[in-house]
Amino acid sequence: MYFLSGWPKRLLCPLESLEQPLRIQTDPQRAFFAVLSPSQLSIWYCRPSVLIVSYKELAKAASQFGPYKEAEWRPDSTMIAVSTANGYILFFEIPSVRDKYLYEPVYPKGSPHLKGTLHYKEEQCAPSLNLEVKKVLDLQASITSLQSTLEDLLVATADGFLHLVHWDGMTNGRKAINLCTVPFSVDLQSSRAGSLLGFEDVYIRDMEYCATLDGFAVVFNDGRVGFITPMSSRFTAELHGVWAQDVIDGTCVAVNNKYRLMAFGCANGSVQVYTIDTTTGAMQFSHKLELTPKQYPDIWNKTGPVKLIRWSPDSCVVMVTWECGGLSLWSVFGAQLICTLGGDFAYQSDGAKKDPLKINSMTWGSEGYHLWVIDGISPSNMKPERDGSNEARQFGILQFHFIKSALTVNPCMSNQEQVLLQGEDRLYLNCGDATQAQSPRNNTSAHSEHKPTRERGPFSDGSLDSQGLSTLLGHRHWHVVQIHSTYLESNWPIRFSAIDKLGQNVAVVGKFGFAHYSLLTKKWKLFGNITQEQNMMVTGGLAWWNDFIVLACYNLNDHQEELRIYLRTSNLDNAFAHITKVQADTLLLSVFRDIVILFRADCCICLYSIERRPEGLNPTASIQVLQEVSMSRYIPHPFLVVSVTLTSVRTETGITLKMPQQACEAESIMLNLAGQLIMLQRDRSGPQIRDKDNNPNQRKHLPFCAPVVLAQSVENVWTTCRINKQKRHLLEALWLSCGGAGMKVWLPLFPRDHRKPHSFLSRRIMLPFHINIYPLAVLFEDALVLGAVNDTVLYDCLYTQTSAREHLEVLFPFSIVERTSQIYLHHILRQLLVRNLGEQALLLAHSCATLPYFPHVLELMLHEVLEEEATSREPIPDPLLPTVAKFITEFPLFLQTVVHCARKTEYALWNYLFAAVGNPKDLFEECLMAQDLDTAASYLIILQNMEVPAVSRQHATLLFNTALEQGKWDLCRHMIRFLKAIGSGETETPPATPTTQEPSSSSGFEFFRHRSISLSQSAENLHSKFNLTKTLSMPSGPSGKRWSKDSDCAENMYIDMMLWRHARRLLEEIKLKDLGCFAAQLGFELIGWLCKERARAARVDDFVFALKKLHKDFLWPFPVIPASSINSPFKNGKYKTAMGEHLLKSQSADTFVNMDMDTGVSNTPRSRSWLGTISSSQREIDTVSSHGPHMQDAFLSPLLSKVFLIGDECSIGSATDLTETSSMVDGDWTMVDENFSSLSLTQSELEHLSLELASKGPHKSQVQLRYLLHIFMEAGCLDWCIIIGLILRESSVINQVFSIMQSSDIDGEICQNIKTGLYAVDKWASTDCPGYKPFLNIIKPQIQKLSEIAEEQVQPEAFQPVNPSKVTEQANPRAEESRTSSSHGTNPQSDAGNSGASRHEEDKSKTEDEDSFQEGSYDCVVS
Repeated sequence: MYFLSGWPKRLLCPLESLEQPLRIQTDPQRAFFAVLSPSQLSIWYCRPSVLIVSYKELAKAASQFGPYKEAEWRPDSTMIAVSTANGYILFFEIPSVRDKYLYEPVYPKGSPHLKGTLHYKEEQCAPSLNLEVKKVLDLQASITSLQSTLEDLLVATADGFLHLVHWDGMTNGRKAINLCTVPFSVDLQSSRAGSLLGFEDVYIRDMEYCATLDGFAVVFNDGRVGFITPMSSRFTAELHGVWAQDVIDGTCVAVNNKYRLMAFGCANGSVQVYTIDTTTGAMQFSHKLELTPKQYPDIWNKTGPVKLIRWSPDSCVVMVTWECGGLSLWSVFGAQLICTLGGDFAYQSDGAKKDPLKINSMTWGSEGYHLWVIDGISPSNMKPERDGSNEARQFGILQFHFIKSALTVNPCMSNQEQVLLQGEDRLYLNCGDATQAQSPRNNTSAHSEHKPTRERGPFSDGSLDSQGLSTLLGHRHWHVVQIHSTYLESNWPIRFSAIDKLGQNVAVVGKFGFAHYSLLTKKWKLFGNITQEQNMMVTGGLAWWNDFIVLACYNLNDHQEELRIYLRTSNLDNAFAHITKVQADTLLLSVFRDIVILFRADCCICLYSIERRPEGLNPTASIQVLQEVSMSRYIPHPFLVVSVTLTSVRTETGITLKMPQQACEAESIMLNLAGQLIMLQRDRSGPQIRDKDNNPNQRKHLPFCAPVVLAQSVENVWTTCRINKQKRHLLEALWLSCGGAGMKVWLPLFPRDHRKPHSFLSRRIMLPFHINIYPLAVLFEDALVLGAVNDTVLYDCLYTQTSAREHLEVLFPFSIVERTSQIYLHHILRQLLVRNLGEQALLLAHSCATLPYFPHVLELMLHEVLEEEATSREPIPDPLLPTVAKFITEFPLFLQTVVHCARKTEYALWNYLFAAVGNPKDLFEECLMAQDLDTAASYLIILQNMEVPAVSRQHATLLFNTALEQGKWDLCRHMIRFLKAIGSGETETPPATPTTQEPSSSSGFEFFRHRSISLSQSAENLHSKFNLTKTLSMPSGPSGKRWSKDSDCAENMYIDMMLWRHARRLLEEIKLKDLGCFAAQLGFELIGWLCKERARAARVDDFVFALKKLHKDFLWPFPVIPASSINSPFKNGKYKTAMGEHLLKSQSADTFVNMDMDTGVSNTPRSRSWLGTISSSQREIDTVSSHGPHMQDAFLSPLLSKVFLIGDECSIGSATDLTETSSMVDGDWTMVDENFSSLSLTQSELEHLSLELASKGPHKSQVQLRYLLHIFMEAGCLDWCIIIGLILRESSVINQVFSIMQSSDIDGEICQNIKTGLYAVDKWASTDCPGYKPFLNIIKPQIQKLSEIAEEQVQPEAFQPVNPSKVTEQANPRAEESRTSSSHGTNPQSDAGNSGASRHEEDKSKTEDEDSFQEGSYDCVVS
């Protein structure tokens, strides 16, 4: 509503002789303020804040009258009455000196400001005034209170009299009323028999006149409070008083005329607010303003009695201050907005407590933008080091700055979804950048177009009338629009402001005329003709209707009330306006669809239809009167009407079900009468005549029924005219802001599935709920309330304590206003459940289930009910938690909601929660069944705290196995850590596992990922590995360290068993791709494990099936024979060999180039040179040896755990795309082979080439297959090496395997298995896949050689123990020899090179893949 802005300013008095000010009082028009000192009266101008005139009492008179006490202005600002300590009243007259001004603005040469404009002097120059004592009145008793009414001045004296003094002549004497003769009672009905005050020494301590109640709110010196009213129209008639029975410690009073409220300050620091019951005339308690210990824990007895209460000029907020200091601001019905007794106001940045600001007097400035304050610093509480600054401080008048919501003065803004705040020279908007704005959702079709966008996420544009949640909620900053200085100069202050539905245009109204601004063009439009601007005064506010501005104004020339409509796009001129005369003063204006609604001073509501007429270039709008409704019977005073709106809300929702077209019609008028919300509905009880032929404007409009009071203490009302069939509950509801009582929603209740509604079920229900922010706008579909909140920033560190004067920056923090928002849906669902309206709650919740924060809504509801009920001291007769739990089970998010709520709640409340929602073990199992593993992991944490370790381990094992099956690697890693933590935290043995296998090697799970395998080392030991199974059973390396810890041993063993079991399953099901991912992601030591499993799980039984499965898994195409190959030149063996060598070389170099481009490594210079090194070494390798792998190790050491972190989204193009696979970086074809260009290829050869390339699978699969080949080769799983060699169709791999089989003592069974497998493949190729035949023919001689070996070998030898040292001796010379021997076969040689190169790429490609499998980023490492 109102928000503090910036630092306060201090006014210093220009006159040296000025005394310490005591009182400050603005005049009724708030253009001047009077400052009272003990013997001096000065008048200041408000803007600019300058001293105009000062009157100093002579010493002799001062001693006679005594010091000045209070001042009161005459309503027309022509006189001031000042009371003195010795019982005198001095009447000062303020004659203005005609056409004489003290200050004039000076403009630079050539500036557009014209001095000749109308009212120029009055607006911009401080007028010259005089002060003359007109009369002195001696009341011969101490004066306690002064109060001005229209014609009289009321003076209360300490002898118990109330004097009426006439302002004018003061000759007709004065009337004195003895308070002892005024009868007082509890209400006016029993006042005849009411008692008198009955005390001799009772007098009025403070009083204030209330025009709308026609009486005085009074505080007596004994602390009692009451209301005195004359029984007839004049005060001369007899008076009657009513008591407020509950108040006995009253100190001061302030009256709110608009809401008919009397606020009484009490000695205990609270403010009691009363109103008058219109039927009995009794004082009725409304609400209380008090600081709660919850917000201010140390506040008890710290404030002292209430000292001053001041209502703002628009009656929307009240400022309260206490004897001990401090300011607090409250909305009209008790919502606290600001308090300076806590936070940065009360404490310095180093935590030291500040003295609260003590206030002697305060008064509001024009439109409530300023609060003028006189701070009282008595010498007693001055700190010694401040003595030097005492003089400078004591003349200070502080000016606090406020910005306020546009709703305070222009309530028609309540049907919009933007927040608009207005300051004295700027506007604050929450609609962000208007260039993002989308078309409005005025009807269902427009909304349905936007539907997909709003489901995308919380911040999709175009979802709201203006832009959607992103700009309305996206950040905390405001869009600030500075008001045009030319307009502001002559029309300060800004009185009204309005924003259009799209949030793209704003209009402001100052003293005269208006101006508007476009956020798209960033330009203001002002009246071209200043006379037109100065001749109109907007009285009833303004509103936007599409591209038009609708406003109610008073024409000063014609002395006529008018309703005007201006087009935004045309020039601002009366020539382009549509003007309609209005009978009486317009007080309020509002727009609903195409209807303008006016509330006039004669208490009539007038409805006009508004219609756009395209005429020529500038379209115009025309207006016709539809209907007039007189409300004078129900409204005691037109000034009491706070807002009037037309809505489509009605009580019978059944009608809207049958005839949805009526839902959009203007069905009812909502009138806020001094906080009472009154509804007038259309009367549909009479005959319904539908004239289709007639013009709808001429149709007879239905009358309105008698008014019904819907709610009390209402500050604001929000409703919308949009329709959304999905969210009818929210869009057809009425939202009310009720101050300290929170918010209320008047919600429609719909029968389900068009069933006949129950007779006992009401059509609507009023639900109250509390929110933590002050609501300024409601987003209907999004179930959000938007608001603003004051925040503070400390700057006191900039100044030292010993500075010459006390800076305001030290006394006060810098105040800023931030945007804020809050969800309210959970409150409404809860209220419906409390009232057993679960079906309605379900309907409402399902309609909002697509909102991005809907899970949070359910969680909040569960959390709040749980906290309240579980911490309640008394037993709850009808607990709500079971109902809420049952309600949440209706949604798929049930399991997440419960576990999130539990994890954010303290452990002590868990038993209560799970008693209502179900056993966490059952919920865990439900998560597993629903495959929601992340939620299951959260339940595991709860089980760990609530159950014995054995139970949590059992459930963790279940989850771990499921996560392994589903490949949720992150979760697997967490589960391993969790299982280890359980193991280290207890001593009991782990549960038995179903496996029978003994762990015989060091291939246990290793939880680290930064290791790298050195290929040279592994290749040299390659042959020896087959005979080292017994030696490996002794632990060595990092795993050895782990097994040495006895406590962890069992637990790690248990985890390893599960990992081994999973790996075995993957291998048996021939899921090599999954096995690779599993090993890479979890750092599983695949090679060591495969060594053990060589004769068991790692043995291939069906070569053909395995081959087919790998083709499918790795998306590798089966080879095909081209039709033209019969006559192909490639049939020639010699040519084929040469060509094949070139082709393979090109492939290998090509793989590198593509890989380099894909991983993005080539962006760094280092990798460029690395690429060169590779390609040159590539050529060297080609000519070195047939056993390529030994040589590669000189410059490659792959990082193991990277290749299988490959995700599908890293699309490295498939090799079938010729343009990609065959292109080089910067066209460096020479990198492959200089001789390649000299070969001229025929078309058939090109076809053959393309087929060769087309029969390769995706590049990623190739990298993965080579990596697996390397692993199997190291582990000695030769049958798998053969299969991968077949798929890659690289004879070098097959040759390498065969040479190993020939050289080392291999189990004869393995040889036999490979032989039978290859024959089976050959047989299958002959029948089903002839594309494999050419390759099988190449390796046929090797197979025949193998069968000879197999026959020669004696089976038992394989099982005899071998001397390991002998094997090593054999292996090393072979390695040396292979490095020097020259190559014999072209195919193996180039293939070996290819495989070596690609192994290195594997390690590189792993980097890019890791991103997709893991949520993390890894750097490329080339070692």
